[in-house]
Amino acid sequence: MPQYDFLIVGAGLYGSVFAHEATKRNKKCLVIDRRSHTGGNIYCDSIDGINVHTYGAHIFHTNDKDIWDYVNSFVPFNRYTNSPLALYKGELYNLPFNMNTFYQLWKVKTPQEAQTIIQQQIEDLNIGEPQNLEEQALSLVGKDVYEKLIKGYTEKQWGRSAKDLPAFIIKRLPVRFTYDNNYFNDKYQGIPVGGYNKLTEGLLKDIEVRLNVDYIKERATLNNLADTIVFTGQLDEFYDFQFGQLAYRSLRFEHEHLKDTANFQGNAVVNYTEREIPFTRIIEHKHFEFGQQPTTVITKEYPKEWEKGDEPYYPVNDDTNMQLLKQYQQLAAAETKVIFGGRLAEYRYYDMHQVIGSALAKTRKLFEES
Repeated sequence: MPQYDFLIVGAGLYGSVFAHEATKRNKKCLVIDRRSHTGGNIYCDSIDGINVHTYGAHIFHTNDKDIWDYVNSFVPFNRYTNSPLALYKGELYNLPFNMNTFYQLWKVKTPQEAQTIIQQQIEDLNIGEPQNLEEQALSLVGKDVYEKLIKGYTEKQWGRSAKDLPAFIIKRLPVRFTYDNNYFNDKYQGIPVGGYNKLTEGLLKDIEVRLNVDYIKERATLNNLADTIVFTGQLDEFYDFQFGQLAYRSLRFEHEHLKDTANFQGNAVVNYTEREIPFTRIIEHKHFEFGQQPTTVITKEYPKEWEKGDEPYYPVNDDTNMQLLKQYQQLAAAETKVIFGGRLAEYRYYDMHQVIGSALAKTRKLFEES
């Protein structure tokens, strides 16, 4: 006789929300994770009172008031607004592309002046149907913005020339003809006061969690513990990569505690857009929570090809991988005791609010609620 209604594999956002919602409905849940901590990629280390985003910057943003109210019911969120900077050959530019950026590039002060320059550059290039990412970006923003703020960053991110990347990766680029440095258009935005661990702790309160447990290695035993498995790991790994591995881009992080520096760069996120600089950005974590600590912690972010053993971050949604995904999805659809959910199990890029929304929708449907 199984001891639990649900065995939830993965203590990240999807697994934690699912466990919370199932427990609310008097279901008995066991959450396991192969890592030594809960929270998945939103986990934070605390260094000198600074909440360090261990797996890269996570900035919560959504237009969905219900989801905003949901996360704030576990921990209040602050008023942090994402306003990254880009550094190119010693020059700083505001992101996303807006009138501040165009003033920095061309010293123009009116939207009409900026639009005229961009349109002229696009016309001069005489690009028909874009055949690759470079042509797609050039046809949207022109030469100056592309070469200084897109080309090098994108080539580092994907590990290949922009001419060798498909055009669909950049279907559109956010271009604003207002002086607005707010990166997101969403109505609600912020960081949990005290860090993301507060959110995870709230979701998993009074739920049994076992860490350092590898489901793939121990599933013969673990499957007997519950009526239903909720799997949030890699879909291809669940099926022992029988059709081959789905491709990802990964990241390597270099965290540095600067004990003699109170403020390294004056902003939470600075992108380094030159191809010659190997990292894509530097995160200074204290600025997410307006910290006044006497020291600071920075993180350099290095993109890399994913290899087995790396953390998979960004799915490579090209034709080859989407065909491979369909084969795994056919197997998944035939499962009667397994629910697949989250960015890895669905092989799609999710923002945090989308993961939460997906888990909430799944539990509502599962428990037949409107």
